[in-house]
Amino acid sequence: MQLYNKLSAKERAALIEEAGKDRLTISFYKYAHIGNPQILRDHLFLTWNDLDVLGRIYVATEGINAQLSVPAENFKTFKKHLDSISFLKGVRLNIAIEQDNMSFLKLKVKVRNKIVADGLNDKTFDVTNKGLHVKAEEFNELIEDPNTILVDMRNHYESEIGHFKNAITPDVDTFRDSLDIIEENLAEHKETKKLVMYCTGGIRCEKASAYYKHKGFKNVYQLEGGIIEYTRQVRDKNLENKFLGKNFVFDHRRGERISEDVIAQCHQCGAPCDTHTNCANEACHLLFIQCEECKAKMDNCCSDHCKEVNALPFEEQKKLRKGKKASNKIFKKGRSEVLKFKR
Repeated sequence: MQLYNKLSAKERAALIEEAGKDRLTISFYKYAHIGNPQILRDHLFLTWNDLDVLGRIYVATEGINAQLSVPAENFKTFKKHLDSISFLKGVRLNIAIEQDNMSFLKLKVKVRNKIVADGLNDKTFDVTNKGLHVKAEEFNELIEDPNTILVDMRNHYESEIGHFKNAITPDVDTFRDSLDIIEENLAEHKETKKLVMYCTGGIRCEKASAYYKHKGFKNVYQLEGGIIEYTRQVRDKNLENKFLGKNFVFDHRRGERISEDVIAQCHQCGAPCDTHTNCANEACHLLFIQCEECKAKMDNCCSDHCKEVNALPFEEQKKLRKGKKASNKIFKKGRSEVLKFKR
């Protein structure tokens, strides 16, 4: 019984291109009490593998968090399977604004301690006592209210390329980092202001809203479905779009354009740019913003050193990497001394 990938990303990409069929990039999450995540994990892998589903899915005792790609022709069967699982029946699916058949090239279903790394002791508060969900139209009205504080619950490299007007965008590397910073900075407003939060698809706000209510915030709201669903509603209902730039996404696309505004800059030359890339040097793999001119000049690398390493024969690169742990730069996305124009 196959419970793991047998094809490489390159092999899978060739098959997708050969098939020539449209795929849908989808994300969803659900907090729920799961008794045996491993059994659910195996069940999902076996079923979705047969449907040619690809993506990154985390299962934990607290629920599921999924970003995936499914053949358009298999969508109804995929949805029927979701609805056959009691806690996933009718779950909201965030369908990507910009589709890319290569958004995911492997199916990875993993059991984790949590579906989002938040560092919280959930036993100290009720995670189901969440904030009020608001749709795009009400969200637009709320954030124009002078009694509202709007907070971006994403990390620095996400908000750098796109965020809502007048939002507080914490300069943090992880979701956990932002929780205490926001609480400390907004402590005096716990009972008087409306705390409105947003993130990519809603999952981080779901946990954060319950956490902040536990911490004494009286009026807590979250954007339902996150930026992805907001954009869909804005376009479907012809509402005013208050989001500037791109929405960072966690697949090969790395971003969906929401407005024509380019609010970021190339980390190497400072030119207006909001295109993320990973350093071509496999020993580095740093995520950073790079314009087309710098990409050509630097061979898709973040520094002269990485450019030199990347130019070496593949076997020599492997020898240099042998015995060395992955650089922390991989996890400190966009943080490096070589990036002169990182704000």
